[in-house]
Amino acid sequence: MNSIMITTASALAFTFMAMISPAQGGEPPAFIQETFPEQGVEAAWSSYKSVFLDPDAALDTRTKELMALAVAAQVPCDYCVYYHTRAASAHGATEAEIREALAVASLIRKWSTMLNGSQYSETRWQREVDAMFSGQ
Repeated sequence: MNSIMITTASALAFTFMAMISPAQGGEPPAFIQETFPEQGVEAAWSSYKSVFLDPDAALDTRTKELMALAVAAQVPCDYCVYYHTRAASAHGATEAEIREALAVASLIRKWSTMLNGSQYSETRWQREVDAMFSGQ
Protein backbone atom coordinates (compact mmCIF):
# COMPACT_ATOMS: atom_id res chain seq x y z
CA MET A 1 0.00 0.00 0.00
CA ASN A 2 2.79 2.45 0.91
CA SER A 3 4.63 1.81 -2.37
CA ILE A 4 1.42 2.52 -4.30
CA MET A 5 0.98 5.79 -2.41
CA ILE A 6 4.61 6.78 -3.01
CA THR A 7 4.40 5.90 -6.71
CA THR A 8 1.17 7.86 -7.08
CA ALA A 9 2.62 10.84 -5.23
CA SER A 10 5.73 10.77 -7.42
CA ALA A 11 3.63 10.62 -10.60
CA LEU A 12 1.51 13.55 -9.44
CA ALA A 13 4.58 15.59 -8.48
CA PHE A 14 6.05 14.98 -11.94
CA THR A 15 2.75 15.89 -13.61
CA PHE A 16 2.56 19.13 -11.63
CA MET A 17 6.11 19.97 -12.67
CA ALA A 18 5.07 19.49 -16.28
CA MET A 19 2.55 22.27 -15.76
CA ILE A 20 5.20 24.97 -15.79
CA SER A 21 5.53 27.21 -18.78
CA PRO A 22 8.89 27.29 -20.59
CA ALA A 23 9.03 31.00 -19.78
CA GLN A 24 9.49 30.04 -16.13
CA GLY A 25 12.88 28.43 -16.65
CA GLY A 26 14.57 30.35 -13.81
CA GLU A 27 13.61 29.75 -10.21
CA PRO A 28 11.24 26.90 -9.28
CA PRO A 29 7.58 28.02 -9.10
CA ALA A 30 6.09 28.68 -5.69
CA PHE A 31 3.93 25.56 -5.70
CA ILE A 32 7.03 23.37 -6.07
CA GLN A 33 8.92 25.28 -3.40
CA GLU A 34 5.96 25.13 -1.03
CA THR A 35 4.96 21.50 -1.55
CA PHE A 36 8.15 19.58 -2.38
CA PRO A 37 10.60 18.63 0.40
CA GLU A 38 13.13 21.48 0.66
CA GLN A 39 16.13 19.24 0.05
CA GLY A 40 14.65 17.99 -3.23
CA VAL A 41 13.38 21.23 -4.81
CA GLU A 42 16.47 22.02 -6.88
CA ALA A 43 16.86 18.42 -8.12
CA ALA A 44 13.15 18.25 -9.02
CA TRP A 45 13.34 21.56 -10.88
CA SER A 46 16.53 20.54 -12.68
CA SER A 47 14.93 17.25 -13.75
CA TYR A 48 11.89 19.08 -15.06
CA LYS A 49 13.95 21.58 -17.04
CA SER A 50 16.15 18.88 -18.57
CA VAL A 51 13.11 17.11 -20.05
CA PHE A 52 10.52 19.81 -20.72
CA LEU A 53 12.58 22.92 -21.39
CA ASP A 54 15.51 21.57 -23.42
CA PRO A 55 15.31 23.10 -26.90
CA ASP A 56 17.26 20.13 -28.30
CA ALA A 57 14.82 17.52 -26.95
CA ALA A 58 13.73 14.71 -29.26
CA LEU A 59 10.01 15.54 -28.92
CA ASP A 60 8.40 18.89 -29.60
CA THR A 61 6.35 20.59 -26.89
CA ARG A 62 3.00 19.98 -28.65
CA THR A 63 3.64 16.23 -28.67
CA LYS A 64 4.74 16.26 -25.03
CA GLU A 65 1.62 18.18 -24.03
CA LEU A 66 -0.65 15.72 -25.86
CA MET A 67 1.13 12.86 -24.09
CA ALA A 68 0.85 14.63 -20.75
CA LEU A 69 -2.87 15.22 -21.32
CA ALA A 70 -3.44 11.54 -22.11
CA VAL A 71 -1.60 10.49 -18.94
CA ALA A 72 -3.30 13.16 -16.82
CA ALA A 73 -6.71 11.92 -17.95
CA GLN A 74 -5.78 8.41 -16.79
CA VAL A 75 -4.24 9.41 -13.43
CA PRO A 76 -6.87 11.20 -13.15
CA CYS A 77 -5.88 14.75 -12.23
CA ASP A 78 -8.35 17.54 -12.94
CA TYR A 79 -5.66 20.19 -12.46
CA CYS A 80 -3.36 18.48 -14.94
CA VAL A 81 -6.09 17.84 -17.52
CA TYR A 82 -7.04 21.51 -17.44
CA TYR A 83 -3.44 22.68 -17.79
CA HIS A 84 -2.33 20.21 -20.46
CA THR A 85 -5.43 20.86 -22.57
CA ARG A 86 -4.64 24.58 -22.51
CA ALA A 87 -0.91 24.01 -23.05
CA ALA A 88 -1.44 21.58 -25.93
CA SER A 89 -3.69 24.14 -27.64
CA ALA A 90 -1.19 26.91 -26.97
CA HIS A 91 1.49 24.84 -28.67
CA GLY A 92 -0.62 24.25 -31.78
CA ALA A 93 -2.60 21.09 -31.02
CA THR A 94 -6.00 21.08 -32.69
CA GLU A 95 -9.23 20.01 -31.02
CA ALA A 96 -9.14 16.87 -33.20
CA GLU A 97 -5.62 16.03 -31.96
CA ILE A 98 -6.68 16.54 -28.35
CA ARG A 99 -9.69 14.24 -28.80
CA GLU A 100 -7.50 11.66 -30.52
CA ALA A 101 -4.90 11.73 -27.72
CA LEU A 102 -7.69 11.09 -25.21
CA ALA A 103 -9.15 8.29 -27.36
CA VAL A 104 -5.73 6.62 -27.54
CA ALA A 105 -5.41 6.85 -23.75
CA SER A 106 -8.86 5.32 -23.27
CA LEU A 107 -8.10 2.45 -25.65
CA ILE A 108 -4.85 1.65 -23.83
CA ARG A 109 -6.76 1.56 -20.53
CA LYS A 110 -9.51 -0.59 -22.08
CA TRP A 111 -7.17 -3.24 -23.49
CA SER A 112 -5.01 -3.25 -20.38
CA THR A 113 -8.15 -3.96 -18.37
CA MET A 114 -9.28 -6.71 -20.76
CA LEU A 115 -5.91 -8.48 -21.02
CA ASN A 116 -5.05 -8.23 -17.33
CA GLY A 117 -8.56 -9.01 -16.13
CA SER A 118 -8.82 -12.03 -18.42
CA GLN A 119 -5.34 -13.19 -17.38
CA TYR A 120 -4.54 -13.64 -21.06
CA SER A 121 -1.27 -15.50 -21.53
CA GLU A 122 1.52 -12.95 -21.76
CA THR A 123 3.67 -15.40 -23.72
CA ARG A 124 0.87 -15.97 -26.24
CA TRP A 125 0.24 -12.22 -26.47
CA GLN A 126 3.92 -11.52 -27.12
CA ARG A 127 3.96 -14.13 -29.91
CA GLU A 128 0.86 -12.53 -31.48
CA VAL A 129 2.40 -9.06 -31.32
CA ASP A 130 5.74 -10.28 -32.70
CA ALA A 131 3.85 -11.89 -35.60
CA MET A 132 2.02 -8.63 -36.32
CA PHE A 133 5.31 -6.78 -36.70
CA SER A 134 7.49 -9.51 -38.19
CA GLY A 135 7.27 -8.06 -41.70
CA GLN A 136 8.81 -4.74 -40.70
